[in-house]
Amino acid sequence: MKKKQQQKADKGIPLLLSIIILFCILGAIVFSVARKISTEMEASAIQNLSESLDLIESTIEAVLNKEAEFQQLIAHEIALAPEPMEYIQTYQDNPTMVKISLICAGETVGVSNTGEIFSEEGLDFSAGGTVGGLAVSESYVNFMGTWAYTMKCPVERDGEEIASLYIEYVYDSLDRSLPNGFYNKRAMLYIMDAHSERLVLKPKGMGERSAGHLNLEDFFRANDITDEELLEDVIVNVRSGKNIMFNHDIREKDSLIYMWAVNDGTLYLIGYVPVEAIQQEGNSVNQNILIVVVAMLAAFFLCCVIYFLNQRQQNKIREERERERELYNKQLAEALQAAQIASNSKTMFLSNMSHDIRTPMNAVIGFTTLLAKDADNPEKVRAYTKKIMASGQHLLSLINDILDVSKIESGKVVLSVEEFTLNDLVSSVDAIIRPMAAAKQQRFHVEVTNVVHEYLLGDETRINQILINLLSNAVKYTQEGGNIWFRIIGGKQRSPQFERIRIEVQDDGYGMTPEYLKVLFDAFTRAENSMTNKVQGTGLGMAITKNIVELMGGTIDVSSEVNKGTLFRVELELRIPEGHAYKRFWEENGISRILAVDGEQAVCENIRMLMKDSGVVTDTVPTAGQAVRLLQRGAEACYQLLLVDWSIVETEGISPVKELWELLPDTAMLLFLADYDAEGMDEALKLKNTGVLAKPFFVTAFQEKILEMRAAQGGADMAGVADADSLEGLHFLAAEDNEINAEILREILSIEGAECEIVGNGQLAVERFEHAAQGEFDAILMDVQMPVMNGYDATRAIRSLARADAGTIPIIAMTANAFAEDEKEALDAGMDVHLAKPIDVELLKKVITQYIFRRE
Repeated sequence: MKKKQQQKADKGIPLLLSIIILFCILGAIVFSVARKISTEMEASAIQNLSESLDLIESTIEAVLNKEAEFQQLIAHEIALAPEPMEYIQTYQDNPTMVKISLICAGETVGVSNTGEIFSEEGLDFSAGGTVGGLAVSESYVNFMGTWAYTMKCPVERDGEEIASLYIEYVYDSLDRSLPNGFYNKRAMLYIMDAHSERLVLKPKGMGERSAGHLNLEDFFRANDITDEELLEDVIVNVRSGKNIMFNHDIREKDSLIYMWAVNDGTLYLIGYVPVEAIQQEGNSVNQNILIVVVAMLAAFFLCCVIYFLNQRQQNKIREERERERELYNKQLAEALQAAQIASNSKTMFLSNMSHDIRTPMNAVIGFTTLLAKDADNPEKVRAYTKKIMASGQHLLSLINDILDVSKIESGKVVLSVEEFTLNDLVSSVDAIIRPMAAAKQQRFHVEVTNVVHEYLLGDETRINQILINLLSNAVKYTQEGGNIWFRIIGGKQRSPQFERIRIEVQDDGYGMTPEYLKVLFDAFTRAENSMTNKVQGTGLGMAITKNIVELMGGTIDVSSEVNKGTLFRVELELRIPEGHAYKRFWEENGISRILAVDGEQAVCENIRMLMKDSGVVTDTVPTAGQAVRLLQRGAEACYQLLLVDWSIVETEGISPVKELWELLPDTAMLLFLADYDAEGMDEALKLKNTGVLAKPFFVTAFQEKILEMRAAQGGADMAGVADADSLEGLHFLAAEDNEINAEILREILSIEGAECEIVGNGQLAVERFEHAAQGEFDAILMDVQMPVMNGYDATRAIRSLARADAGTIPIIAMTANAFAEDEKEALDAGMDVHLAKPIDVELLKKVITQYIFRRE
C-alpha cells in the first residue's frame, strides 16, 4: 500500500511540476500582458491629459482672440468718432475690461474712462507677445489687487495712426471659461505669465491646497524640484514656447508635471496630476490580474472563468473611461461656447442700448412738439415744460444707470434717501407713460388706494426707474387698443414708522411663456416671438429693476399667461417722515369743510382717509342729485370747496352740477377730479371759481391747486413765495471751459436777474477771486473737469487764500460727474454743495439762495 502510494506520489510530482511550470508559463504570459496593458493605459491616460490641456489652451486662446477682436472694433469706432477723447471718457466698463485708455499720436499721456490721466509708463510690452496682431503687456497687479494685462491697439483714420488704444483685462475673467477641475479635482493647475514667470491665476476647483504659489521658482521650491539640469531644460523650453511634461515625486506621490504653452508661449498652463489619478484604471486592471493569478493557483478552471470576467470588466472600464473623456470634451466645448456667448453679449449690449433710453426721450420729443404748437398758451407751456423736465431728469438717471450697471450687479450702489411725495412720483410717471400708451391707442388706468401717508422717505429716482421699466415694458408688449393698469395700494402697517405699499403693473398684452419667466430677471434677455420681435431693448431693464427692488429691501414677483397679459407686484416698506403742517394750511386758507361727489366708494374712502389728519370735515355722496338734496336739507352745512368726479358730469350731465353750485357761497371753489386725458370740459370750466384736479387724488396736489386758484382770485399772496428763491441783483463768478454750457448758464442767470462773470479754467477763477473786491461775488459756480487746473484744486486754492471771505464764500460744484463718490470728492475739496449737470434751474436757485442767506 505504501509503495503504491509512493508510486502515485512519484507520478504526481512530475504532474505537479508540469502544472507548476504550466502555471508559471501562464503567469509569465499574464504578467507580460499586464505590463503591456498597463503601459498602453498609461500612454492613453497621458494622451487624455494632453487632449484636456489642448482644449483648455484653445479655450483661453479663443477668449483672448475675442478680446482682441472686440478691442479692434472699439478702435474702429473711436476712429469714426469726432471726439475720440470724449468717446473714451463716456465709455462703459464691463466685467472683463477694467479700464480703457487712449493716447493720441505724438503724445505720451492720454485719458481713461475712469477720468484719470493715463500713460504707457509701467506697462512692459518688451516680451513681444501678441494676440490677434495686438501687442500684449507683461502681466501685473492692478489697482484692485488682481492680476491683469493690457492690449495695445493702433487707432487709424484714413490710413494714418491717430492714437493708441489701451484696454486692461483681468485674468479672473478667464476663470468663468475654464472647467471646474479635472481628474476629480486632484490635478493642480495655474496660469503663468511666461515673460515674468509669475503665476497670475489659479482657476476655481483646481488643486488640493487652498493657497497658491507666487511664481515658477516658488512652484519648483514648494514641490522640491531641485535638479539643476532639469530646471535648466525647463527654462530653455519655456523661453522657446515648447510644451513640457515630466515625472517627479510631489509629497511622496509620483506625479506628472506639465507646462503647456498658450498663445505661442506668452502664457503657460503649469501644474501636476498624481500618476495614480491618471492610472486609476490601469491599477484596477493589475489588481484584477493578481486575483486571476491567485485563483489559477487554486484551480485551473477557475482561472478561465476569472479571466473571462476580467475581460468583461476591462471592456466596461474602457467604456467608462471613454464616456469620461467625452464628458470632459463636452464640458470644455460648452465652456468655449460660453466664452463666445459672453463676448457676443458685449456687442449685443452696444447695439441694443436704446430700449430704456427711448422711453423718456419719447416724452421729451412729444412734449417739445406740443410746446412749439401751443407756445401762445402759458398754462400749457408750463405744463409741457414741467413734463419735459421730469422726462429729462428720468433720462439722465437712466444714463447714469447704464454707466453704473456693473456697480448695481456688484452691490456697490448707494441709495439716496430723501423725502418725496407720491403725487410727484405718479405725476412724473404719468407724464412719460400716458403719451406712449396714447400713441398705441391704449387705455392707461392709474389707481391709488389705502395709502395713509403721502409724504415718504426713499430714493425717488430709483423708485421712478422701477415704475418706468415696468410700465414701458407693459406698453411695448401690449397690442394696440389694450389696457395698462398702474396701482399703488397701501398695506397693513407692521410698524408706525413705515408705510407698506404694493405697486402693481398689469396689462392685457402678449404675456410670457413659463420658460421665459424663469430667465426674465437675467441680463440681456428679452421675449422673442412673432409679436414682440419688433420691440428693441438692451435686456437690462428687468435685471436692474430686480436689483434695485432687493437693494431697497423689497420683493418683486410676476405672473403671466400667453395672450392674456402680465401682472408685476412690487412690495416696499418706506419710512414715514415727521408730520407736516396740514391743519395750518387749511386754517390759513379758510377751509373747514369740503364735499366730494364720486360714484366709486373706494375713491370716496381714499379721499376721507387722506384728509383724516387735516382737521377738515370731509363729506362724500355718490351722485350730484344727492349732493343737491343734502344742501337743501341742511342749510348749516356750509362747504368752502366742492370736489366732483368728472364721470358724474359724463353720466348725469352738467345741469345737476350747476344746480349744486348755485347752492354754495360765491367764495366757494369747484374742482373736477378727472383723468389726465379727460376731454369735453370747456363748458364746465366756464363756471365761476372752477378748476381741474388730475387723478388720482393726492393732498399735496389738492393744496397746490387751491393755492393756484386763490392766486388767480387775488386771495393769496404768492409773490412772497415766488420771490423766496429770487436771484435778482446777485453777482456770480463761474469757472466753465465749455462755451455752450457757459452760454446756457449766463442766459439762465440773466433771466433770473443775476450777473455772471465766466472764466475758462480753475486757475483763472483763483486769480480772479484773489484780485476781486471784498463782497464783489456772492457765490462761485465751479466746474470740475477743466484744463490747466481742475475744480477740486481750484477750490482748495481759493479756500487757502489769505482773505476774510475765502473760507465763507459759497462754492457750488456744477459738473457732469454725477456719482456718489464724485459728490464726496467735491465736498472733501471744500465745496459747499454738488449739483449734477444738466442744470436744474429751480434746484440751482434754492441752493444758491440757501447758502447765500446762510452766509449772511
